[in-house]
Amino acid sequence: MTSPRSGAAHRWRGLVLGAAVFAMPSLAAAGSALDLFYERSVMAAADRRCDLFEPGVTTALDAARVQARGAALRAGATDETLVGVEQRARSKAYGADCRSADVETAASRVRSAFEGYSHLTRLSYPGDTATWEANRMVNPDGPIWRLSQTIRFGWDRMVFGLGGKVGQGALLASVSFADGASPYAIRLVMRDPARTSGPYLDRRRANGDGRIPLAGRLPPSATRAFSVEARSPASTRMAPAGAKSAILVRFPAQAITALAALDPREAVMVEFVFAGRDRDDIRRAYVEVGDFAAGRAFLNVDER
Repeated sequence: MTSPRSGAAHRWRGLVLGAAVFAMPSLAAAGSALDLFYERSVMAAADRRCDLFEPGVTTALDAARVQARGAALRAGATDETLVGVEQRARSKAYGADCRSADVETAASRVRSAFEGYSHLTRLSYPGDTATWEANRMVNPDGPIWRLSQTIRFGWDRMVFGLGGKVGQGALLASVSFADGASPYAIRLVMRDPARTSGPYLDRRRANGDGRIPLAGRLPPSATRAFSVEARSPASTRMAPAGAKSAILVRFPAQAITALAALDPREAVMVEFVFAGRDRDDIRRAYVEVGDFAAGRAFLNVDER
C-alpha cells in the first residue's frame, strides 16, 4: 500500500514533468492544456510562497503558464474552469512544505529547463488563425521585429507587434498599401475591459468548423482606442516582405499592457482612415491576440 507521504511525492514528481517544459506546441485537447496550466500554476504559486526562483526563472515560468492558459481557452475551457484550476493549484502549493525534498526536486527541474529555455532566441506561438513570431536576437544595426504577426487585409499588408534593437521594444505597425494611398489617421482599437464583463466572441459568425473570424472577436462598442504617437517611412527590415514602400507607426506604451491583458481568443483592429472625394474611406486590419502576453514575457527573459 502506498503511504500518504509517498503518494504526495509521486504527485509532485508527475507534476514537474509538465511544469518544466517552458516552450510548448499548440494543444488540441482542453484536458492536456488544463493539465499543463495546473502544473505550471502550482509551481508559480509555490514560487510566490517559497521564493524558489531567480527573477528570470519566475518570468519564464509565468510565460509558460500564460501560454498554457491561452491553449486551454482556445481548446474550449471556460473562465470558470480556469479559476477553479488556479484555486486547486494554490491550495496544493500552499499545503506543501517549502523545505521538503519533493518541492526542491520540482524546483530543480524547473531551473534545469530554464537553462535551455533562456538560450532560445526564437519561438513561434501559433493561434487559431495567425502566429506570433518571437525573436530575441540583438541587432546593433537598427530595430527589428521582436514579436510580430503578419496580416493581409484586402490588397494591403501589415506587420504588427513589438520592434526594437533589444528587449521588448515598442508597439509598432508597418503597412504597405497596394494602391500607394496614405491614411491621414490611424488608431488601434480593442475591447475595453472596464466596460465589458469578458471577451466578445460572436459565435453567430462562426464557420462550419466553429471558427469565428477575427472581425467577430471585437465588440462593436465598449472599445478603447490608441492613437499613433509617431510615423515614418519603414526600413526594409521592418516593412512587410517584398513591399516596395511602407509606413511605420508607433502606438503608446500603455497599449502594450492593454493588449497583453486581453483574452487570447480576442482580436484587436488597426483602423486606417483615408480622405475620400465624398466621404472618408476606412480600411481595417484585424490582429489575433493569441499568445501575445506569453511572447512578450519570452522577450523579457534574461539570457543565462
